[in-house]
Amino acid sequence: MAEGEKSPDGLELSKEWLEAADSRAELVRYLKEQVPQIFCLKKESSPQEEEELMQSRLFQPLECFLFGEDPQEGLEKLKQGSTSSQLCGRVFKEGETVYSCRDCAIDPTCVLCMDCFQDSVHKGHRYKMHASSGGGFCDCGDVEAWKIGPCCSKHDPGVATAMVTDECVLEPDIYSRAERLFRILLHYATDFLVWEENLELSAELQPRTKDNAYYCVLYNDEHHSYDHVIYTLQRSVNCDQAEAQTHTALIDKEGRRAVKRGTLRSCQQARDLIRSNSEHISLQPLRVEILHAAVMAHQTFVLRLGPWFQKVIGYSVGFRQAFCQVALEANADGDRPCLISRLMLHDGRMYKGARKIVHELIFCSMLMETEFKRLFAIEFTKYYTQLQKDFIVDDHERSISITALSVQIFTVPTLARQLIEEGNVIKVIVGTVMELLREHLDNNNRFFFLGYNSDKFSRIQIIFHDLRYILISKPSIWTEELRREFLEGFKVFLGLLKCMQGMEEVKRQFGQHIAVEPEWEAGFSLQIQLRHILAMFQDWCSSDDEILLLAFEECHRVLMQCNNQPFHKEPTNYYMSKHVLHVRPYKVSQEPVSIHLPISRLLAGLYVLLCRTGAVERLDDPEPFDHTFLAEHPLRCVVLAAQVSAEMWRRNGISLVSQVYYYQDVKCRDEMYDKDILMLQIAASKMDPNHFLMLVLLRFELFDYFKGSTNKDQASNTPIIIQNKKSCCINDLLRDEMQHNLQDELIQWNRLTEEMLYLLIVVIGERYVPGISQVTKEDVTMREVIQLLCIEPMAHSSLVKGLPENESHETGLETVITKVATFKKPGVSGHGLYGVKKERLVEFNPFFYHYSRSQHSKAEESQKKRRTHEGHDKALRPPMPPAFCPAFSSIVRLLSCDIIIHILRHTLQRAAEDRATHWTEAMIQRALHLMGQALLEEKMQLEESTMEEVAFDFSLKARRIGSEHGKSVFVLLSKIKTVPSLEAQKDMVKWVLQMFEIVKCLREKSSPTTSMSVDTTKPEESAQDKEKAERKRKAEAAKLHRQKIMAQMSAMQKNFIESNKMLYDNMPESGTQGEPVATTESCAMEHTELRVAIGPHRGSSPAEREVLTCILCQEEQEVAAQAAAMVLTACVQRSTVLTQCRGRIPTNRADGTGTLYPLFMPPELAVGTHTGSCGHVMHATCWQKYFEAVQNMTRNRLHVELIIDLENGEYLCPLCKSLCNTVVPLIPFERLMFNYENAEIIGQHLTLPRWIQILAARIRGLKSVTQENDCNTESSSVDGDTGLCGEGQTDFRSILSYGVQEPRKFSDSVVEMLVVCATTVHRVGMQTAPNELCPRVPLMAWNTCAFTIQAIENILQEEGKSLFGSLQNRQLAGLKAIVQFSAAQRIKSSQAVIQRHFNDMLGVLLPAMGRKNTPSLPEVDFFHLLVGLVLSIPALYQEEAVDLQPSAVSSAYNHLHILHLVTMAHMLQVLLSSTDFPAVAGEETEESKAAAELYTSVSQHTERPIPDVSGVSVAERVKRGIEPFLRCAALFFNCLTGVHPPEELCSSTVASQGQMEALCSYLALPSNVFQLFQEHRDTVTPLLKRWCGSPAVTKALKGKSQTVRYPRRRNRLIDLPEDYSALLNQASHFQCPKSTDDDRKHPTLCLFCGAMLCSQSSCCLSQLDGEDVGACTAHAATCGAGVGMFLRIRECEIVLMASKTRGSTYPAPYLDDYGETDPHLGRGNPLHLCPERYRKLNQLWQQHCILEEIARSLEVVNVMFAFEWQML
Repeated sequence: MAEGEKSPDGLELSKEWLEAADSRAELVRYLKEQVPQIFCLKKESSPQEEEELMQSRLFQPLECFLFGEDPQEGLEKLKQGSTSSQLCGRVFKEGETVYSCRDCAIDPTCVLCMDCFQDSVHKGHRYKMHASSGGGFCDCGDVEAWKIGPCCSKHDPGVATAMVTDECVLEPDIYSRAERLFRILLHYATDFLVWEENLELSAELQPRTKDNAYYCVLYNDEHHSYDHVIYTLQRSVNCDQAEAQTHTALIDKEGRRAVKRGTLRSCQQARDLIRSNSEHISLQPLRVEILHAAVMAHQTFVLRLGPWFQKVIGYSVGFRQAFCQVALEANADGDRPCLISRLMLHDGRMYKGARKIVHELIFCSMLMETEFKRLFAIEFTKYYTQLQKDFIVDDHERSISITALSVQIFTVPTLARQLIEEGNVIKVIVGTVMELLREHLDNNNRFFFLGYNSDKFSRIQIIFHDLRYILISKPSIWTEELRREFLEGFKVFLGLLKCMQGMEEVKRQFGQHIAVEPEWEAGFSLQIQLRHILAMFQDWCSSDDEILLLAFEECHRVLMQCNNQPFHKEPTNYYMSKHVLHVRPYKVSQEPVSIHLPISRLLAGLYVLLCRTGAVERLDDPEPFDHTFLAEHPLRCVVLAAQVSAEMWRRNGISLVSQVYYYQDVKCRDEMYDKDILMLQIAASKMDPNHFLMLVLLRFELFDYFKGSTNKDQASNTPIIIQNKKSCCINDLLRDEMQHNLQDELIQWNRLTEEMLYLLIVVIGERYVPGISQVTKEDVTMREVIQLLCIEPMAHSSLVKGLPENESHETGLETVITKVATFKKPGVSGHGLYGVKKERLVEFNPFFYHYSRSQHSKAEESQKKRRTHEGHDKALRPPMPPAFCPAFSSIVRLLSCDIIIHILRHTLQRAAEDRATHWTEAMIQRALHLMGQALLEEKMQLEESTMEEVAFDFSLKARRIGSEHGKSVFVLLSKIKTVPSLEAQKDMVKWVLQMFEIVKCLREKSSPTTSMSVDTTKPEESAQDKEKAERKRKAEAAKLHRQKIMAQMSAMQKNFIESNKMLYDNMPESGTQGEPVATTESCAMEHTELRVAIGPHRGSSPAEREVLTCILCQEEQEVAAQAAAMVLTACVQRSTVLTQCRGRIPTNRADGTGTLYPLFMPPELAVGTHTGSCGHVMHATCWQKYFEAVQNMTRNRLHVELIIDLENGEYLCPLCKSLCNTVVPLIPFERLMFNYENAEIIGQHLTLPRWIQILAARIRGLKSVTQENDCNTESSSVDGDTGLCGEGQTDFRSILSYGVQEPRKFSDSVVEMLVVCATTVHRVGMQTAPNELCPRVPLMAWNTCAFTIQAIENILQEEGKSLFGSLQNRQLAGLKAIVQFSAAQRIKSSQAVIQRHFNDMLGVLLPAMGRKNTPSLPEVDFFHLLVGLVLSIPALYQEEAVDLQPSAVSSAYNHLHILHLVTMAHMLQVLLSSTDFPAVAGEETEESKAAAELYTSVSQHTERPIPDVSGVSVAERVKRGIEPFLRCAALFFNCLTGVHPPEELCSSTVASQGQMEALCSYLALPSNVFQLFQEHRDTVTPLLKRWCGSPAVTKALKGKSQTVRYPRRRNRLIDLPEDYSALLNQASHFQCPKSTDDDRKHPTLCLFCGAMLCSQSSCCLSQLDGEDVGACTAHAATCGAGVGMFLRIRECEIVLMASKTRGSTYPAPYLDDYGETDPHLGRGNPLHLCPERYRKLNQLWQQHCILEEIARSLEVVNVMFAFEWQML
């Protein structure tokens, strides 16, 4: 059908439908005809064809019907009269970054999409960012979600209006048509979305002729893995693996897939096969259905209708309202629910694709309209229980369940109130939970989770989120209806808590260990879920006094009904210190006890709120409350924790230990441990203090112990009576066992006493609870932070973890941290730390009740160290607490009652008697702390009131009670001061005694003076000081003795290591071992005139011996050419650090194809071979043994291939664990005797023209002698040299007349190591198999030498360091070794091959000697050429009968002439590539004249018009261009000859001009480099013409080829934005180039080139060396020669890659305001770029340390499951 015919057809059809008596029947009939034709006509139809037919035949007529005219015209009219919506409503995909404002959001679920956030006021606030789990939508425009700034600039309507339902702006007839159309289509869509397999098509959709065409449809489930489904499909429907993989991927994505089309019989066979094959793998078969082709077609069309509905609804508010009206209207028959409810109720049975369509329709329609949102919420609440039941049995994630929509409606404050008032949603939610958990109730109506289903249980827990959403905003105004319904919901909630009260009781195990660990995680999971809900219920109650009173009374009533942990005995009287306690006996250690007491704890919380608001006075009758009973269960819980700490419950296993841990952990303590302490404080405030303490002693089972007449003491002194001699042995054993048991019991009593005293400290001292004392929440947080920072300085994230979160996930840390702590910024690594302010240290409480045992020890040690360092005593005094509120003020009576005095006397008595097993230092420490608390309280009361008003008399009782026997607290305190084992508490005892004196003086109204009791201790102190000095002397003697032993052990260890050195990686004795002992670099010399590296005036090589230590055997050896080889560890790798054409790596295969590399390095330096070393030295034999041992030992290690590639010779350095793959032999400088007089004479004859002539003759002669007839000689044109090689008559042996000598001799081991190193360099650089005979081996050695020097020069220049003197020892040692290795490489290679290489390279400089394919000037890197020529020229001196090499003088001239030629060629290269000459003002000099002359002649030779450029500009441009080359040359010749450089090159402060002059001086070049062209005018003029006349030069000048500009661009990592949200914004707009779906992607940024890649995604898989690899791996192969550095944007982490199988993660260079990284955006704080860390990453790359970093990180991390890096 032609395009022009489509529209009239649509209009015609729409008119027919409108005019028809029954529009619905006509429309359905049309769909019945068209839909199967479009979607099921052919077996295989293209998606594009389907799309076109669907648009033209279906959607076009439907839109015509909707508008009543041409859709385009109707849409234009609609746009003119409509306004854009205030709501954004963007639906989030999984993984998309969303933002929440911590300052303005009503709750944490209020979020903004990236675009709205960027344009909102919240960008400048405290925001958080995190990855969406999918399914939510942007709250921009919702005024109920934000305190301020509800709209971004795009969605701001211009006036701050509340979100109200927009008036319908549609014309009535359009609205009417829309309703009709939506009703028909929505009914049609609903029928097919809720379709069951056994249903038949309705009569109106039944095709005229039913074809035997069916589809076998396979559905997604979460039971079968990808591999299972692929295997099943291959076995069942005869498809290959690729097709099965495609099917499986689409099934996972869409939820279902038709895997076979055919007859009914064939589809049934396929279904049976799929079910049987899948059942073999998993007990559960795959879900398969057979659908008729027509049904399949209609279902396919319904899926397309979803996006069409969204598009149409988006046209106008009126369309949206019409859609909502239809979706929510009640059904005609009244029995069936509305359409949207039908879809919701069927959600659990729908497949993934259908669910997404329904959810998106709800988002874009009902959730965007206030009134319809309310109606939808009512429908949702009505069916809530059923929806949750369906979700529990559903195996899909919650993000694609209809239940996930609860967050969109329950978090709206007004909606939440309405749902409570109209539908009592609290009751519905809690009732749903109870219904689902009913199966876990035991006979006592308490939960018992043994054998529970963890998956089902975790889904039930999610329902608690909905309760949290409902309660997240407490009401400011209470209506009677709200009160009634809330209390009704609260009662149901108490019913849930009642089932938890006392659940999962434990009983102490005696005899043997528990056989099976009981289940405990489920109970604590419930507790964690309820933690915030309990706090929110209390918060709601506190907002209304009436509600609070009723809630308290109801809670108390329910608590009284609970029958958990009942008493089994009648009340008994207990006597102590003339006090009687009438209570029922109960022993935690013998009877069942539960840690779960939510009702008791809720009651405690509500009581404190009553006290806080003053409503406690309105309680009907507060007296009947039995506070002993209320305190009973919390006290049992505290005692249980104490007994577990005392290891009395060891036989009950780890489960109980875990429960006690979580009971006191920050995740649970708010509503568990803290509330228990609160209830004990309530009881202590209401009970007689003596009775309270007696109850505590009784429940701690210490009553008899403190009563003073314990049976245990008697038992310890009672001998065992032997009744029969024959039973003597048995009785001995029995006595030993009794003694052992007694010791255990004593230890337990001591530990329980410590815990009991600790509890008293906590009950009396912990007052930082609003309602207990006059403190605010801010004060509470401040105190928590101070106590945490007293342990050690902490990072912000560590502090946040240590603080409890509220329901909004806030800790309140930011508001207080600056008041109590100072921040120390992080360095290049680590994180920022907070340290407590000095003035806040007085608030330190060593017995802070939220400290764990380890934290208590750390804090105590830390503060004692600090006090010692500051010169203070070590007494850790109790801090001054805030005063109790009136309701709790009587708690302090505990400190002055008779029983506390009795407890303290009893404790101190045992210490004074010094019976080691009957007391502990911790016990005394706690007793001293309690006394300190009492004395501080007494002091405070005495200072604030007159003595007559103060009833608190601790000090008086402490002095009086027991004084008649000399056993008062005060006297005993003085006694224990002399106990040696209490030395650590001596300062604390002193302080307590001083406090006694201060209080005494306050009572006597006199000034404190030195007390007699203190004076009397002076002789004892003196004795103690002597004893202390004696101990110190003994400690010093012991230290000396230890040092002597250690020295002996070290010597023995050396011997042992030497004999077993292959088994151990040893650290050397000093930090310099393994590095050169001799001075490696010094710029001081006696003869400054000899600081020239080449030519007739070259300086001498250093003569000092180099003695090194092997890091393996620790033996020293001098480095010598003929001695046993010593080697440096080294790593050879391909590199693109210097590339000028990133992403274009030439193919350099061993087959000879590709470019002329490695003979000539292109100037782009596309890929080079870098050799680096960690600088550690070994004997070659030691290394070989070590390497063999490594291979044998590591082959069996798990995932060892991830760390080192054994097949390619990799190993880790024995000392520093750097990754290495070869060794470089150490070769000393050749000691040459340089005859300067002879050099002068030779210099007069051996000019540049003569040298060229001699070389040409030698090359020609060598060719004739060797009779080479290979391909290289075919194009040789040496004979035709015109003017460059004289007359061609020079004798080919005349080169020898200028001085020869015998070549250096090397030992066999040095030669062997030369081969090892050269082979590795060749193998890695050429990516080929090892072949030491390959003619390219020497070339690769020279290339790695040149490239490594260039890389080092690049680093030095980048960091602004001097060329010499600033290299690290390892870099310098490695560089010298590589240069000497490259120079010695010709020893092992064929001289003929090297001669041929020399001839080919020389052909670039002397075109007459080159071959046809010899590159021209713009196509060569001249530093690589220089290195190759210098290191290969000695091969020309080779004679048949005798091995020769040039003498020192000959070498000096060879180097000089080669450097001059190469420098001139490079200067021309720079000039030819230059287009931008700097505008430099200056007078004309000789240099500028020479530069201008050169530029003029070059322009003439290239036939270019001579531009108007000054000579000064040309000179400046050329000098700047050749400087990197000269710097590299200086490094090269320094490492080759060892001649010391000028001082100017050892300093980075020397000006650029001075540096240039020093370089020229060192390299024997004129300071005016252009002078070279004048000095060698006759020689250079013809060369210049040939060089400029090259076709490549002409092509480059015409712009037909890209040329490299000089100096080359220095590569750095790409620039990153300062704010990380900019990167996230970039990622949010990232579209995968190979995928059209909207699935979650992992945008990953290459830091080398800035390319954005789609990683870890099947859409971007590609082939690399025959393997499937991910986008990052493929990109790294071209961008970084296999090495990559990527930033995973959504994960906020760096990924380092070294090959297809190796990689590691690395912290991103982005830090939050607290100096911390945030991997995976776990904390979500705003992040900013840290330049120092990014610079470090840049250095990591430029110094070629990425491989090393990966190996080290993998060595540290124990990899259990290998990550498939190649798929990244």
